Amino acid sequence: MIASGLPVFAVLLAGGSGTRLWPVSRELHPKQLARLLGRDSLIQSTLRRLVPPFPASAVRVVCRADQEHEIARHLEAIGVPAAGRIYTEPVGRNTAAAVLRACLEIRREAPEAVLGVFPADHVIGRRQAFHEALARALRLAAEGRVVAFGIRPRYPETGYGYIEAEPPAGEAAPIRRFVEKPDLAAARRFVEAGTYFWNSGMFAFRAAVAIEEFARHAPELLAGLEPLCGRPGPIAAEEYARLPDVSFDVAVMEKTSRGVVLPVDLGWSDIGSWKSLYDFLPKDAGGNVLEGDVIARETRGCLVLGRSRLIAVNRIADLVVVETPDSLFISDLESSRDVKEIVAELKRRGRPEAERHLTVAHPWGTLTRLDSQASGLTCRLSLDPGACARLGEPGDEALHLVVLNGEVRIRGRRRRPRRLGAGEGVRLAAPAGVEVENPTGSAVDLVAVFWKAEAAAAGEGPA
Repeated sequence: MIASGLPVFAVLLAGGSGTRLWPVSRELHPKQLARLLGRDSLIQSTLRRLVPPFPASAVRVVCRADQEHEIARHLEAIGVPAAGRIYTEPVGRNTAAAVLRACLEIRREAPEAVLGVFPADHVIGRRQAFHEALARALRLAAEGRVVAFGIRPRYPETGYGYIEAEPPAGEAAPIRRFVEKPDLAAARRFVEAGTYFWNSGMFAFRAAVAIEEFARHAPELLAGLEPLCGRPGPIAAEEYARLPDVSFDVAVMEKTSRGVVLPVDLGWSDIGSWKSLYDFLPKDAGGNVLEGDVIARETRGCLVLGRSRLIAVNRIADLVVVETPDSLFISDLESSRDVKEIVAELKRRGRPEAERHLTVAHPWGTLTRLDSQASGLTCRLSLDPGACARLGEPGDEALHLVVLNGEVRIRGRRRRPRRLGAGEGVRLAAPAGVEVENPTGSAVDLVAVFWKAEAAAAGEGPA
């Protein structure tokens, strides 16, 4: 896609945590990585509606450093190259820093670039309407405008921010103001006025124009971030943490004189709660959304999602039921936003369910916890082709490995390298730093037992 002959880039903001969709989304597995709508994760769904019209080579993603490898995995799985196209943040500093980081990096590559900026975890039901609106937004951006996509409100929503346009609100109108999430009475007035639009968090602008606006309205952020970009190696967390923690709306959009709002009707939702997911998805004859192994009897107006087990519901109405291998969430559908309070309580109690799933992604593959006791941890490992996992910690007295399929190489300090095939196993004493490599072209699965008990054997030998 070309905007007046200028190069265009799609920038995905993928730094959120999405605690309002617990237990599917977690601290280490945020909403954009969750599979909520079919087989694709939300970031994959976002990419599929952007590529095309954007070329895959023009996609850039801003995300937390600890999610880089999993984000890359999701991109590569649908044919979007990830190498060199992910900008990582060592700590989150809100959307202004993320947007400016992308602008600075892309300007070095293409000084005249036009950017479309999109949250990685929203959904759009009307793809053709989105592509038509995107073409209009990029044309306006090429002319020097800073464009915000404003969603025509379908009802008085109190969970979204609003953008007020200067009347008449036509093709693209100057922005009068941004309004934070209103109460119901104000939301009703906004819908009736016809000049207020939901703030979608999607924007378009030239990278150079945005940097000029940062210089004018957020000079402290620009002065702090610009020296950090373009340097070899990752940005230090202590340097990044000193940047102002401010949203792009507050830093630039509320102040710029170049801002316009483009009213659109896209079938859009930010999927900010289980209720909003229910509202977005098609229903069966009973008004239910059922996914997974679900048996529903005399059930009305419910959202039931199963991930690993059979769920049977009987004579219930207006509830959300979400099951994962380690947690179950049940709530009145209208009150499902309160799940964030449950997540806060889990964090206060130090529960791992707030942070991670039983299966956690690593650069080398995945680790699934099967059993955890004071004496040790039993896991299933899946090693990607050609990957190498460094296992064991100083507190581990022994590590038992059994190969379920394929072949692995095992090596480590003062250890004789060895190969293990399917059905073979080994017991390793003091295993800290042991490397397990998959030399094959297919994924390899193993069972690993990290043994911490005093009675662990001191020698090595077949398991």
